[in-house]
Amino acid sequence: MDDEHRIPTLGEIIRSQRELSAMSMRQFAGMVGISNPYLSQIERGLREPSQKVVEAIARNLDVSADMLYRQAGLDPDAEEAEEPPARVAIREDPRLNPRQRQALLEVYDAFVGDGRPVRRRRRRSEENGGTGAGES
Repeated sequence: MDDEHRIPTLGEIIRSQRELSAMSMRQFAGMVGISNPYLSQIERGLREPSQKVVEAIARNLDVSADMLYRQAGLDPDAEEAEEPPARVAIREDPRLNPRQRQALLEVYDAFVGDGRPVRRRRRRSEENGGTGAGES
């Protein structure tokens, strides 16, 4: 598909709307209640914002969250309808308390959430070229 007919990403739409409102990234991030680097990652498509963040962004742009999703070719209601059976089972298991459900959902999402690997911080020994204490 050529660039002329490409649907913009959610981040591109947010950036465009922010620029149309003549707000700096720093100013807008402060209004929304998120960090400047996080907003930058959203706008560049490196991070996918939660529904709550999209709603805060939309509110500060004086548009609806649904409009932002539609412009990006997304249907938030369809995503909810296609919730994986494992998530449904965790949420509906009466043997789990709310804290346990949340923990299991977080672990599940960490493994299969959006298919991107989670970056891990390197250990000090790896950062120092693999030399441990006492080595020269």
